[in-house]
Amino acid sequence: MIITKKALDRRTFMRGVGAVMALPVLDAMTPALTAAASSPIRMAFVYHPVGMIMDRWTPGAEGANFAYNQIMKPLEPFRENMTVLTGLSQVQGRALGDGPGDHAREGATWLTGVHPKRSETNIGCGVSADQLAAKELGKQTQFASLEIALEAPGLAGACDQNYSCAYTNTVSWKTPTLPLPMEVNPRVIFDRLFGEGDSSDPTVRQAGLKKQRSILDYVAGSIDRLQTDLGPRDRHKLTEYLEAIRDIERRIQKAEQQTAELKLPELVRPSGAPDTFEEHARLMIDLQAIAYQTDMTRVITLMLGRAGSNRPYPATGIPDGHHSLSHHRNDPETMAKVAKIDTHLAKTFAYYLEKMKTTSDGNGSLLDSMMICYGSSLGDANLHTHHDLPIALFAGTRLFPGNRHLRYASETPLNNLFLNIFDKAGVPCQGFGDSTGRLAYL
Repeated sequence: MIITKKALDRRTFMRGVGAVMALPVLDAMTPALTAAASSPIRMAFVYHPVGMIMDRWTPGAEGANFAYNQIMKPLEPFRENMTVLTGLSQVQGRALGDGPGDHAREGATWLTGVHPKRSETNIGCGVSADQLAAKELGKQTQFASLEIALEAPGLAGACDQNYSCAYTNTVSWKTPTLPLPMEVNPRVIFDRLFGEGDSSDPTVRQAGLKKQRSILDYVAGSIDRLQTDLGPRDRHKLTEYLEAIRDIERRIQKAEQQTAELKLPELVRPSGAPDTFEEHARLMIDLQAIAYQTDMTRVITLMLGRAGSNRPYPATGIPDGHHSLSHHRNDPETMAKVAKIDTHLAKTFAYYLEKMKTTSDGNGSLLDSMMICYGSSLGDANLHTHHDLPIALFAGTRLFPGNRHLRYASETPLNNLFLNIFDKAGVPCQGFGDSTGRLAYL
């Protein structure tokens, strides 16, 4: 038998008319008789709006094998990947002489640690952690980053006490004066990943894909040719990947059909978004998994809701808005409702973790090569506190060991954590926002 070091190019694409599809990592991309290349490191930042009921989030004990409280309970299956970080703060979210507007500052400071300008038009904040990472990691990928949300943006102008809506609609800032819009429409994300060209106009895509025919139909020839050159394990991986894409496309088309039939106003639910928060979340999470699996990006930011979000979550059985309930004035019944919403959002995030854990990547899973920061820039939303934030880090165990609750001195900057994350990803950064140094023990 003759063995060569030839391999399928990592950047192999399957192409068809108006469509291009990247591939996941296959065994055939590793040359014979060489060790499998390690998967690239990815980052995710998942924003939980409006703080939490902190005593139902924070573990009572420090160290390993701590007991999970109510809100955190859905995340227990990922104990070995989870580090809870207590005591971290974004003190630049405080008024500092600007008066009310904590929810605008909640969004603006979460990934920046920079106090925002109080203005409707003359906005200013700081470069966010995701965008600093994207500047470096994006050199290797088609998209430097993706910014995704599960709630449509608020109106233009002021959304919170004369602060621009930009501060509540996004947590991603490319420059101190350039906030990045969060995409809520799964069709737009799908077209960015699989459509040829830069246009997200649905009429442009339909002209290329001829009235809703599956993208897979257009790359069928490339798929057939490729599969003849692959081994059984790679063919199985490719089949799973293609089935996932077809399922996502089917779900998007169903949502678009429902939108057309119901004729809902676009500001309530943009075209392409499923009926419920839960369906929308799963669809957007599935799209993110494919974006990571094909190495189209290594940095994604996901907002589960806008800063100060007042959306209700009917699936919880609670009709009231999240923000309204968060001003609970220590009423036990109202606090229980808020905790139930917090738990529902944590359960949504648990689906995210499960998706990353069950999506193959090289010889492991996506979660093995990821660092995911989950949390909020508010602690107690009733008091609008910006210290003792609910923050957890999820990572592959080769990056950070899990099953730990680490408690830091109160008002330790959250930005210190980002320095640790940057180091693991090879992103050069000596100081960031209001950081004072890297976190110890991590």
